[in-house]
Amino acid sequence: MDHSVLYIDLFLENNIFASNFPGRGKTVEIQNQTEQIVDRGFESEIQNTLQTEQNIRLTSAELANLWAAYMNSSLKKSFMKFFLVKVEDTEIRSVMEYALHVAEKHLQILSEIYKLEKHPIPRGFTDQDVNLDAPSLFSDTFILTFVEYMAEIRLNGYVTALPMAARTDIREYFTESLASAAELYNRVSSVLLSKGVYIRAPYIPVPDHVDFVKKQNFMTGFLGKRRPISSIEISHIFSRIKTSSLRKSLFTGFSQVAKSEQVRQYMIRGREIAEKHIQILSSVMTENGLPVTMSWESGVLDSTIPPFSDRLMMQKIRNHNVVEMANYGKAITVLLRHDLSVTFVRLLAEFGNYTKDGVNILIDNGWLEEPPQAVNPDSLKKNMH
Repeated sequence: MDHSVLYIDLFLENNIFASNFPGRGKTVEIQNQTEQIVDRGFESEIQNTLQTEQNIRLTSAELANLWAAYMNSSLKKSFMKFFLVKVEDTEIRSVMEYALHVAEKHLQILSEIYKLEKHPIPRGFTDQDVNLDAPSLFSDTFILTFVEYMAEIRLNGYVTALPMAARTDIREYFTESLASAAELYNRVSSVLLSKGVYIRAPYIPVPDHVDFVKKQNFMTGFLGKRRPISSIEISHIFSRIKTSSLRKSLFTGFSQVAKSEQVRQYMIRGREIAEKHIQILSSVMTENGLPVTMSWESGVLDSTIPPFSDRLMMQKIRNHNVVEMANYGKAITVLLRHDLSVTFVRLLAEFGNYTKDGVNILIDNGWLEEPPQAVNPDSLKKNMH
């Protein structure tokens, strides 16, 4: 029997029990005890599996996803350490503590894998990338929404990584990682709902019968009468507006504290792009009589003292850019109205250019850490002579 699955099930079941009885004195104690059981059990399980599979080499896909997981956990740890010092709300603080706990545990497990593989441990991010003495840059509620998006990013990352893994220990790691990312997302969502600040997608009427598309004009968008947008199209448009609103505020905060003028201008440009995307996609919603999501402008405080290094902020934005490009690409495949798909293609192209310029800034400043790479065939030829 795969004991790691039992640990994950126990972890989720206990947290569901705790969340169903808010205010009980044992809630935090139950959660902490459960997490300790998971940590001890999963760490023991993966150590045993590592010992039995240490002669099986990691594939390129496994190396890539382990490296990405380490970098993202390192980045998350840096942000969570700062947020924990600044957050005042006890419910939100509990979520931050869990997020930091998961990041540190993942870094520990990944380091063990690297040591056994005799693979250099990535540098990632360190205490030098965070100034814990700096004033808070965002409100508690905005920080919670920020972590919600971080959890969403990791859910997507682990869902992609798991099917690429062959070795048992690596599959176990990504299975546990997926479960912890889902748990973090659920905890964030529960607190957002309890505080009445969860941003819901618009409501539409429930259909009274099943129907099928009968004419090609279902896809009409430029010429002729346009049909109302479908629930699938609403979901993608809404999600991109919601994320662009968060990114707009994030760019505002980062531009206030960037040390480099080059980084500051990049953040300002990102804010302008986010505002443009909000306006374009919001117009589609209003044309269909649907509400547009709230803004997070009030979530940015007026501090100009940098809490994060320029490198950390640029890497965070790069991660967002990569995920958003994938989200826009995913939307293009399901948007059936021609005008909507063309709009998303155009916005995706703009994202591509912006992302490329961000990577150039990282490279120019020596901030972009290299992932594992294949051997250069030319260098092999030279060594043979």
